[in-house]
Amino acid sequence: MSAKTSRRQLLSALAAGSAGLALGACKPKEQTAASPSHQKTVHWKMVTAWPRDFPGLGEGANFLAEAINAMSGGRLKVTVYGGNELVPPFEVFDAVSNGTAQMGHAAAYYWKGKVPEAQFFGAVPFGMNAQETNAWLYEGGGLDLWQELYAPFNLVPFPAGQTGVQMGGWFNREIHSIEDIRGLVMRIPGLGGEVLKRAGGSPKSLPGAELFTALQTGNIDATEWVGSYNDLAFGLYQAAKYYYYPGWHEPTACLECLVNKKAFEALPQDLQAVVRHATRATNAQLLDNLTARNKSALDTLIHQHQVQLRRLPDDVLAEFKKHAQAVIAELGASSPMAQRIYTSYRDFAQQVNGWMRISEQAYFQARDLST
Repeated sequence: MSAKTSRRQLLSALAAGSAGLALGACKPKEQTAASPSHQKTVHWKMVTAWPRDFPGLGEGANFLAEAINAMSGGRLKVTVYGGNELVPPFEVFDAVSNGTAQMGHAAAYYWKGKVPEAQFFGAVPFGMNAQETNAWLYEGGGLDLWQELYAPFNLVPFPAGQTGVQMGGWFNREIHSIEDIRGLVMRIPGLGGEVLKRAGGSPKSLPGAELFTALQTGNIDATEWVGSYNDLAFGLYQAAKYYYYPGWHEPTACLECLVNKKAFEALPQDLQAVVRHATRATNAQLLDNLTARNKSALDTLIHQHQVQLRRLPDDVLAEFKKHAQAVIAELGASSPMAQRIYTSYRDFAQQVNGWMRISEQAYFQARDLST
């Protein structure tokens, strides 16, 4: 079964289930209202931080728009604009906040200068993976805190795509020890960038579309992006040959769907439910997409493009982890809201880790022994 066929089938299933979803979302007194087919069509714009149709991330934005259209029976139609088509990638937050667009698709750590606490919802170095993060967001109170954090900005955030564990990045030279990090200029946003800075590097935050040129021209010495599927699509192997793992800085990146609060509250309850459930479907779909494609893309990078796959040295990872613990704790102490988010994240991570050690981690170890 092709990826496009699977995607069409999932969208068809979402559309088929939307009728029951709509009925369940309506209060009894609303069941006498005009039928969905006679209600006005609502048109929304979605601005993204990714190039249009970009493999993985851009596909996730497209899937979200298609899911909303299918589940709403065409009553809510979303048009997707790639980065720089309507607004620059790093202006998605403001564009949705002020109503230039009703929806956005980006990553929360891009707004660290505006909402530092948002970084907890983007990626936490040496933090929880995708499975654990989803459990915290949906079942551990994380999403409630996220929505409370964004409410003053006229925004309602939803998780809309986990990447899973990312790669450590592309480097124009080998990394043998922590000394090779000193003075390294690397594109790495969010908390990971602050960790790199404390380890002696120089972090930069650049949108994805600028990475290849910056690496090729020497404006940066290294860059991280996502994983091999997305990295292959950007052609980063043409600018650097050393490809490092693991992605200590992003054990998952939780992409976000930003919705203008006034626009969301103006929707009838059934369409609000459509948006909530479409984002949740997208959150799973993007992780499935990347998990399915990363290994074949990695094989292409290694065997066709002679990329040198390397593991980051233990002393580098240990230094990064030491700084990460300090950076995260300091962010958690930076405001009352940050303290609440940090405490929730930390406590949930400690609790779920007790289960993951005797379930997922123990299973992986057992599986490796049998091969």
